[in-house]
Amino acid sequence: MIGLVPSTLGEAYINQHVALARPLPTVHPPYLAWCLTSPKAQRQFLQLQRGATKVGLGLDDIRAVDVPLPPLPEQRRIVAEIEKQFTRLEAGLAALRRVQANLKRYRAAVLKAACEGRLVPTEAALARSPRATKNGPPAYETGEALLARILTERRQNWQGRGQYKEPAAPDTRNVATVPEGWTWASVDQLADETMIGLDRGRAQQSADPATGVPYIKMNNVTMDGRVHCDELVFVPASREEATRFSVQDGDILFNTRNSKELVGKVGLVRNPPAGAIYNNNLMRIRVPAGVSQAFLALQMCSHEFRQRMELVKKATTSVAAVYSKDLLPLAIALPPLAEQTRIVAEVERRLSVVEELESVVTANLQRATRLRQSILQKAFTGELTREATCKEGLQVQTNRR
Repeated sequence: MIGLVPSTLGEAYINQHVALARPLPTVHPPYLAWCLTSPKAQRQFLQLQRGATKVGLGLDDIRAVDVPLPPLPEQRRIVAEIEKQFTRLEAGLAALRRVQANLKRYRAAVLKAACEGRLVPTEAALARSPRATKNGPPAYETGEALLARILTERRQNWQGRGQYKEPAAPDTRNVATVPEGWTWASVDQLADETMIGLDRGRAQQSADPATGVPYIKMNNVTMDGRVHCDELVFVPASREEATRFSVQDGDILFNTRNSKELVGKVGLVRNPPAGAIYNNNLMRIRVPAGVSQAFLALQMCSHEFRQRMELVKKATTSVAAVYSKDLLPLAIALPPLAEQTRIVAEVERRLSVVEELESVVTANLQRATRLRQSILQKAFTGELTREATCKEGLQVQTNRR
Protein backbone atom coordinates (compact mmCIF):
# COMPACT_ATOMS: atom_id res chain seq x y z
CA MET A 1 0.00 0.00 0.00
CA ILE A 2 1.23 3.45 -0.94
CA GLY A 3 -0.14 6.81 0.15
CA LEU A 4 0.71 10.47 -0.19
CA VAL A 5 0.92 12.35 3.11
CA PRO A 6 -1.50 15.31 2.99
CA SER A 7 -0.02 18.76 3.52
CA THR A 8 -2.57 19.43 6.28
CA LEU A 9 -1.38 16.54 8.48
CA GLY A 10 1.06 18.52 10.61
CA GLU A 11 3.64 16.74 12.80
CA ALA A 12 3.34 12.94 12.61
CA TYR A 13 5.44 9.81 13.03
CA ILE A 14 5.69 6.45 11.29
CA ASN A 15 6.14 2.96 12.77
CA GLN A 16 8.65 0.26 11.82
CA HIS A 17 6.38 -1.24 9.16
CA VAL A 18 6.16 1.95 7.09
CA ALA A 19 8.85 3.30 4.76
CA LEU A 20 9.04 7.06 4.24
CA ALA A 21 10.20 8.48 0.90
CA ARG A 22 10.98 12.20 0.44
CA PRO A 23 11.32 13.04 -3.26
CA LEU A 24 14.11 15.23 -4.62
CA PRO A 25 13.17 18.79 -5.68
CA THR A 26 13.13 17.54 -9.29
CA VAL A 27 10.41 14.96 -8.47
CA HIS A 28 6.74 15.90 -8.07
CA PRO A 29 5.55 13.91 -4.95
CA PRO A 30 2.14 12.89 -6.41
CA TYR A 31 3.95 11.66 -9.54
CA LEU A 32 6.14 9.32 -7.47
CA ALA A 33 3.16 8.08 -5.43
CA TRP A 34 1.11 7.28 -8.55
CA CYS A 35 4.12 5.70 -10.24
CA LEU A 36 4.68 3.30 -7.33
CA THR A 37 1.02 2.18 -7.54
CA SER A 38 1.28 1.46 -11.29
CA PRO A 39 1.03 -2.17 -12.49
CA LYS A 40 4.69 -2.29 -13.48
CA ALA A 41 5.93 -1.10 -10.07
CA GLN A 42 3.56 -3.44 -8.24
CA ARG A 43 4.89 -6.39 -10.23
CA GLN A 44 8.42 -5.45 -9.18
CA PHE A 45 7.37 -5.22 -5.53
CA LEU A 46 5.88 -8.74 -5.74
CA GLN A 47 9.11 -10.12 -7.18
CA LEU A 48 11.18 -8.47 -4.44
CA GLN A 49 9.07 -9.63 -1.47
CA ARG A 50 10.86 -11.63 1.21
CA GLY A 51 9.73 -13.97 3.98
CA ALA A 52 7.76 -17.19 4.33
CA THR A 53 5.06 -16.56 6.96
CA LYS A 54 5.36 -12.76 7.11
CA VAL A 55 6.08 -11.20 3.74
CA GLY A 56 7.86 -7.85 3.60
CA LEU A 57 10.09 -5.48 1.67
CA GLY A 58 13.40 -4.00 2.78
CA LEU A 59 14.52 -0.44 2.03
CA ASP A 60 17.00 -1.77 -0.53
CA ASP A 61 14.13 -3.60 -2.27
CA ILE A 62 12.05 -0.43 -2.44
CA ARG A 63 15.00 1.59 -3.76
CA ALA A 64 15.54 -1.02 -6.49
CA VAL A 65 12.16 -0.35 -8.15
CA ASP A 66 12.47 1.41 -11.52
CA VAL A 67 10.85 4.86 -11.77
CA PRO A 68 10.62 6.56 -15.20
CA LEU A 69 11.54 10.23 -14.71
CA PRO A 70 10.38 12.81 -17.27
CA PRO A 71 10.98 16.56 -16.74
CA LEU A 72 9.12 18.14 -13.81
CA PRO A 73 6.51 19.95 -16.00
CA GLU A 74 5.71 16.64 -17.69
CA GLN A 75 5.38 14.95 -14.29
CA ARG A 76 2.82 17.57 -13.25
CA ARG A 77 0.97 17.12 -16.52
CA ILE A 78 0.84 13.32 -16.05
CA VAL A 79 -0.53 13.73 -12.51
CA ALA A 80 -3.16 16.21 -13.69
CA GLU A 81 -4.29 13.80 -16.42
CA ILE A 82 -4.42 10.83 -14.01
CA GLU A 83 -6.53 12.80 -11.56
CA LYS A 84 -8.85 14.02 -14.32
CA GLN A 85 -9.37 10.47 -15.62
CA PHE A 86 -9.84 9.07 -12.10
CA THR A 87 -12.38 11.77 -11.24
CA ARG A 88 -14.49 10.66 -14.19
CA LEU A 89 -13.98 7.02 -13.28
CA GLU A 90 -15.02 7.60 -9.66
CA ALA A 91 -18.19 9.35 -10.82
CA GLY A 92 -19.07 6.28 -12.87
CA LEU A 93 -18.24 3.95 -9.97
CA ALA A 94 -20.42 5.99 -7.61
CA ALA A 95 -23.34 5.65 -10.05
CA LEU A 96 -22.82 1.88 -10.28
CA ARG A 97 -22.71 1.57 -6.48
CA ARG A 98 -25.98 3.50 -6.23
CA VAL A 99 -27.56 1.05 -8.68
CA GLN A 100 -26.22 -1.85 -6.59
CA ALA A 101 -27.72 -0.36 -3.42
CA ASN A 102 -31.08 0.24 -5.13
CA LEU A 103 -31.18 -3.35 -6.41
CA LYS A 104 -30.42 -4.62 -2.91
CA ARG A 105 -33.26 -2.51 -1.49
CA TYR A 106 -35.62 -3.73 -4.20
CA ARG A 107 -34.70 -7.37 -3.48
CA ALA A 108 -35.45 -6.83 0.22
CA ALA A 109 -38.75 -5.12 -0.64
CA VAL A 110 -39.82 -8.05 -2.86
CA LEU A 111 -39.10 -10.56 -0.07
CA LYS A 112 -40.91 -8.39 2.47
CA ALA A 113 -44.00 -8.11 0.25
CA ALA A 114 -43.88 -11.88 -0.39
CA CYS A 115 -43.77 -12.69 3.32
CA GLU A 116 -46.60 -10.27 4.13
CA GLY A 117 -49.02 -11.53 1.46
CA ARG A 118 -48.81 -8.38 -0.68
CA LEU A 119 -47.00 -9.74 -3.73
CA VAL A 120 -49.82 -11.80 -5.28
CA PRO A 121 -53.56 -11.99 -4.56
CA THR A 122 -54.26 -14.15 -1.51
CA GLU A 123 -56.35 -17.30 -1.73
CA ALA A 124 -58.92 -15.59 0.51
CA ALA A 125 -59.25 -12.67 -1.93
CA LEU A 126 -59.50 -15.00 -4.92
CA ALA A 127 -62.18 -17.04 -3.14
CA ARG A 128 -64.32 -13.90 -2.75
CA SER A 129 -63.99 -12.82 -6.38
CA PRO A 130 -67.24 -12.84 -8.48
CA ARG A 131 -65.83 -15.45 -10.81
CA ALA A 132 -64.99 -17.80 -7.91
CA THR A 133 -68.38 -17.44 -6.18
CA LYS A 134 -70.45 -17.95 -9.34
CA ASN A 135 -71.07 -21.61 -8.57
CA GLY A 136 -71.46 -21.29 -4.82
CA PRO A 137 -69.05 -20.54 -1.97
CA PRO A 138 -65.55 -21.84 -2.83
CA ALA A 139 -63.48 -23.95 -0.50
CA TYR A 140 -59.72 -23.75 -0.02
CA GLU A 141 -57.37 -25.09 2.61
CA THR A 142 -56.27 -22.24 4.85
CA GLY A 143 -52.80 -22.04 6.33
CA GLU A 144 -54.26 -23.00 9.71
CA ALA A 145 -55.94 -26.10 8.26
CA LEU A 146 -52.78 -26.97 6.34
CA LEU A 147 -50.68 -26.75 9.51
CA ALA A 148 -53.16 -28.93 11.41
CA ARG A 149 -53.02 -31.53 8.62
CA ILE A 150 -49.18 -31.52 8.59
CA LEU A 151 -49.04 -32.07 12.35
CA THR A 152 -51.68 -34.80 12.27
CA GLU A 153 -49.84 -36.69 9.51
CA ARG A 154 -46.59 -36.33 11.41
CA ARG A 155 -48.06 -37.93 14.54
CA GLN A 156 -49.55 -40.77 12.47
CA ASN A 157 -46.28 -41.44 10.66
CA TRP A 158 -44.36 -41.50 13.94
CA GLN A 159 -45.89 -44.76 15.18
CA GLY A 160 -43.30 -47.40 15.98
CA ARG A 161 -40.46 -44.85 16.38
CA GLY A 162 -40.63 -44.32 20.15
CA GLN A 163 -42.28 -41.55 22.12
CA TYR A 164 -43.56 -38.71 19.95
CA LYS A 165 -42.45 -35.19 20.85
CA GLU A 166 -44.65 -32.30 19.76
CA PRO A 167 -42.71 -29.71 17.71
CA ALA A 168 -42.10 -26.32 19.30
CA ALA A 169 -44.95 -23.82 18.90
CA PRO A 170 -44.09 -20.55 17.12
CA ASP A 171 -42.76 -17.63 19.13
CA THR A 172 -45.16 -14.88 18.01
CA ARG A 173 -44.11 -12.16 20.45
CA ASN A 174 -42.42 -10.00 17.79
CA VAL A 175 -44.46 -10.71 14.68
CA ALA A 176 -47.11 -8.81 12.73
CA THR A 177 -50.65 -9.88 11.88
CA VAL A 178 -50.78 -12.31 8.95
CA PRO A 179 -53.24 -11.96 6.03
CA GLU A 180 -56.58 -13.75 5.98
CA GLY A 181 -56.09 -17.46 5.28
CA TRP A 182 -52.51 -17.46 6.66
CA THR A 183 -51.24 -18.62 10.05
CA TRP A 184 -48.04 -18.52 12.06
CA ALA A 185 -46.07 -21.75 12.35
CA SER A 186 -42.64 -22.52 13.75
CA VAL A 187 -39.62 -23.72 11.80
CA ASP A 188 -39.91 -26.90 13.88
CA GLN A 189 -43.53 -27.48 12.80
CA LEU A 190 -42.64 -27.03 9.12
CA ALA A 191 -39.48 -29.16 9.16
CA ASP A 192 -39.81 -32.89 8.60
CA GLU A 193 -36.14 -33.25 9.46
CA THR A 194 -33.22 -31.12 10.70
CA MET A 195 -29.66 -32.44 10.81
CA ILE A 196 -26.18 -30.95 11.33
CA GLY A 197 -23.62 -31.98 8.70
CA LEU A 198 -20.40 -34.02 8.74
CA ASP A 199 -17.21 -32.61 10.29
CA ARG A 200 -14.17 -32.83 8.04
CA GLY A 201 -11.15 -30.64 8.86
CA ARG A 202 -8.92 -28.83 6.35
CA ALA A 203 -6.41 -31.68 6.40
CA GLN A 204 -9.06 -34.03 5.00
CA GLN A 205 -10.23 -31.62 2.26
CA SER A 206 -8.81 -31.82 -1.24
CA ALA A 207 -9.35 -30.31 -4.67
CA ASP A 208 -8.92 -33.78 -6.20
CA PRO A 209 -12.28 -35.50 -6.94
CA ALA A 210 -10.58 -38.89 -6.59
CA THR A 211 -10.09 -38.31 -2.84
CA GLY A 212 -13.77 -38.47 -1.88
CA VAL A 213 -17.23 -36.94 -2.30
CA PRO A 214 -18.21 -33.31 -2.99
CA TYR A 215 -18.35 -31.32 0.28
CA ILE A 216 -20.61 -28.26 0.59
CA LYS A 217 -19.32 -25.73 3.14
CA MET A 218 -20.72 -22.53 4.59
CA ASN A 219 -18.88 -20.37 2.02
CA ASN A 220 -20.92 -22.12 -0.70
CA VAL A 221 -24.13 -20.66 0.78
CA THR A 222 -24.90 -17.07 -0.23
CA MET A 223 -26.77 -14.32 1.59
CA ASP A 224 -29.43 -14.27 -1.13
CA GLY A 225 -30.63 -17.85 -0.75
CA ARG A 226 -28.46 -19.85 -3.12
CA VAL A 227 -26.00 -22.73 -2.81
CA HIS A 228 -23.07 -22.58 -5.26
CA CYS A 229 -21.70 -26.00 -6.11
CA ASP A 230 -19.14 -25.03 -8.76
CA GLU A 231 -16.10 -24.72 -6.43
CA LEU A 232 -16.39 -27.60 -3.98
CA VAL A 233 -13.67 -29.51 -2.15
CA PHE A 234 -13.74 -33.29 -1.75
CA VAL A 235 -13.56 -35.33 1.46
CA PRO A 236 -13.51 -39.03 2.38
CA ALA A 237 -16.81 -40.45 3.66
CA SER A 238 -18.01 -43.94 4.48
CA ARG A 239 -21.05 -45.36 2.70
CA GLU A 240 -23.13 -44.77 5.83
CA GLU A 241 -21.92 -41.15 6.13
CA ALA A 242 -22.52 -40.49 2.43
CA THR A 243 -26.11 -41.69 2.83
CA ARG A 244 -26.81 -39.94 6.12
CA PHE A 245 -25.41 -36.55 5.08
CA SER A 246 -26.50 -36.60 1.44
CA VAL A 247 -27.79 -33.44 -0.22
CA GLN A 248 -30.83 -33.57 -2.48
CA ASP A 249 -32.47 -31.07 -4.81
CA GLY A 250 -34.80 -28.91 -2.69
CA ASP A 251 -32.92 -29.30 0.60
CA ILE A 252 -32.50 -26.13 2.65
CA LEU A 253 -29.06 -25.50 4.19
CA PHE A 254 -28.90 -23.18 7.20
CA ASN A 255 -25.53 -21.77 8.33
CA THR A 256 -25.42 -22.32 12.11
CA ARG A 257 -21.90 -20.94 12.82
CA ASN A 258 -20.05 -18.10 11.12
CA SER A 259 -19.07 -14.48 11.68
CA LYS A 260 -21.65 -12.18 13.29
CA GLU A 261 -22.64 -10.77 9.91
CA LEU A 262 -22.87 -14.04 7.98
CA VAL A 263 -24.30 -16.51 10.48
CA GLY A 264 -27.83 -17.60 9.57
CA LYS A 265 -27.31 -17.67 5.79
CA VAL A 266 -29.91 -19.85 4.10
CA GLY A 267 -29.54 -21.59 0.76
CA LEU A 268 -31.90 -23.69 -1.35
CA VAL A 269 -30.05 -26.58 -3.01
CA ARG A 270 -30.59 -26.82 -6.76
CA ASN A 271 -29.13 -29.64 -8.89
CA PRO A 272 -26.34 -30.69 -6.49
CA PRO A 273 -23.49 -32.83 -7.81
CA ALA A 274 -23.94 -36.57 -7.40
CA GLY A 275 -22.95 -37.84 -3.96
CA ALA A 276 -22.59 -34.38 -2.38
CA ILE A 277 -22.63 -34.07 1.41
CA TYR A 278 -22.51 -31.00 3.67
CA ASN A 279 -20.37 -29.49 6.44
CA ASN A 280 -21.00 -29.47 10.20
CA ASN A 281 -21.47 -25.66 10.16
CA LEU A 282 -24.64 -26.26 8.14
CA MET A 283 -28.01 -27.67 9.12
CA ARG A 284 -30.05 -29.56 6.52
CA ILE A 285 -33.79 -28.84 6.65
CA ARG A 286 -36.33 -30.99 4.79
CA VAL A 287 -40.03 -30.19 4.69
CA PRO A 288 -43.24 -32.24 4.45
CA ALA A 289 -45.81 -32.23 1.65
CA GLY A 290 -47.83 -29.05 1.89
CA VAL A 291 -44.79 -26.79 2.38
CA SER A 292 -42.86 -25.34 -0.53
CA GLN A 293 -39.09 -25.60 0.11
CA ALA A 294 -38.53 -22.47 -1.99
CA PHE A 295 -41.15 -20.52 -0.03
CA LEU A 296 -39.64 -21.50 3.31
CA ALA A 297 -36.13 -20.63 2.07
CA LEU A 298 -37.11 -17.20 0.75
CA GLN A 299 -38.93 -16.40 3.98
CA MET A 300 -35.86 -17.40 6.03
CA CYS A 301 -33.80 -15.05 3.80
CA SER A 302 -36.10 -12.10 4.47
CA HIS A 303 -35.05 -9.16 6.63
CA GLU A 304 -37.97 -9.79 8.97
CA PHE A 305 -36.94 -13.39 9.72
CA ARG A 306 -33.32 -12.37 10.17
CA GLN A 307 -34.46 -9.75 12.68
CA ARG A 308 -36.18 -12.48 14.70
CA MET A 309 -33.05 -14.59 14.40
CA GLU A 310 -30.90 -11.72 15.71
CA LEU A 311 -32.77 -11.94 19.02
CA VAL A 312 -31.62 -15.54 19.58
CA LYS A 313 -28.14 -15.37 18.02
CA LYS A 314 -25.25 -16.13 20.41
CA ALA A 315 -21.98 -14.34 19.66
CA THR A 316 -18.43 -14.06 21.00
CA THR A 317 -15.75 -11.67 19.78
CA SER A 318 -15.23 -13.38 16.42
CA VAL A 319 -17.77 -16.21 16.08
CA ALA A 320 -21.57 -16.30 16.22
CA ALA A 321 -23.97 -19.23 16.35
CA VAL A 322 -27.69 -19.93 16.04
CA TYR A 323 -28.45 -23.09 17.98
CA SER A 324 -31.17 -25.53 16.96
CA LYS A 325 -33.15 -25.01 20.19
CA ASP A 326 -33.34 -21.26 19.39
CA LEU A 327 -33.93 -21.55 15.64
CA LEU A 328 -36.76 -24.09 15.67
CA PRO A 329 -39.33 -21.98 17.61
CA LEU A 330 -38.87 -18.97 15.28
CA ALA A 331 -42.08 -17.97 13.50
CA ILE A 332 -42.79 -18.57 9.81
CA ALA A 333 -45.89 -17.16 8.09
CA LEU A 334 -47.72 -20.05 6.41
CA PRO A 335 -50.19 -19.39 3.55
CA PRO A 336 -52.18 -22.03 1.62
CA LEU A 337 -50.00 -24.23 -0.59
CA ALA A 338 -51.33 -22.84 -3.88
CA GLU A 339 -50.48 -19.34 -2.68
CA GLN A 340 -46.97 -20.44 -1.66
CA THR A 341 -46.43 -21.68 -5.20
CA ARG A 342 -47.66 -18.44 -6.78
CA ILE A 343 -45.55 -16.32 -4.42
CA VAL A 344 -42.40 -18.29 -5.28
CA ALA A 345 -43.06 -17.95 -9.02
CA GLU A 346 -43.54 -14.17 -8.72
CA VAL A 347 -40.46 -13.72 -6.54
CA GLU A 348 -38.34 -15.72 -8.98
CA ARG A 349 -39.70 -13.70 -11.91
CA ARG A 350 -38.83 -10.39 -10.29
CA LEU A 351 -35.50 -11.42 -8.86
CA SER A 352 -34.36 -12.93 -12.17
CA VAL A 353 -34.48 -9.37 -13.57
CA VAL A 354 -32.55 -8.12 -10.53
CA GLU A 355 -29.89 -10.80 -11.02
CA GLU A 356 -29.43 -9.84 -14.67
CA LEU A 357 -28.95 -6.20 -13.70
CA GLU A 358 -26.60 -7.14 -10.87
CA SER A 359 -24.49 -9.14 -13.33
CA VAL A 360 -24.23 -6.10 -15.62
CA VAL A 361 -23.27 -3.85 -12.70
CA THR A 362 -20.66 -6.34 -11.43
CA ALA A 363 -19.14 -6.66 -14.90
CA ASN A 364 -18.89 -2.87 -15.18
CA LEU A 365 -17.30 -2.59 -11.74
CA GLN A 366 -14.69 -5.16 -12.78
CA ARG A 367 -14.18 -3.27 -16.03
CA ALA A 368 -13.64 -0.06 -14.03
CA THR A 369 -10.92 -1.77 -11.98
CA ARG A 370 -9.17 -2.88 -15.16
CA LEU A 371 -9.58 0.63 -16.61
CA ARG A 372 -7.93 2.13 -13.52
CA GLN A 373 -4.91 -0.13 -14.01
CA SER A 374 -4.87 0.72 -17.72
CA ILE A 375 -4.81 4.45 -16.95
CA LEU A 376 -1.82 4.01 -14.63
CA GLN A 377 -0.09 1.75 -17.16
CA LYS A 378 -0.47 4.36 -19.90
CA ALA A 379 0.48 7.22 -17.59
CA PHE A 380 4.03 5.94 -17.08
CA THR A 381 4.68 4.90 -20.66
CA GLY A 382 3.81 8.36 -22.02
CA GLU A 383 0.60 7.18 -23.73
CA LEU A 384 -1.84 8.98 -21.42
CA THR A 385 -0.55 12.51 -22.00
CA ARG A 386 0.02 11.76 -25.69
CA GLU A 387 -3.63 10.71 -26.06
CA ALA A 388 -4.72 13.81 -24.14
CA THR A 389 -2.61 16.03 -26.41
CA CYS A 390 -4.15 14.45 -29.52
CA LYS A 391 -7.68 14.99 -28.18
CA GLU A 392 -6.93 18.61 -27.28
CA GLY A 393 -5.48 19.24 -30.73
CA LEU A 394 -8.49 17.67 -32.42
CA GLN A 395 -10.84 19.79 -30.31
CA VAL A 396 -8.93 23.00 -31.23
CA GLN A 397 -9.18 22.16 -34.95
CA THR A 398 -12.89 21.42 -34.61
CA ASN A 399 -13.53 24.70 -32.83
CA ARG A 400 -11.65 26.63 -35.51
CA ARG A 401 -13.89 25.16 -38.17
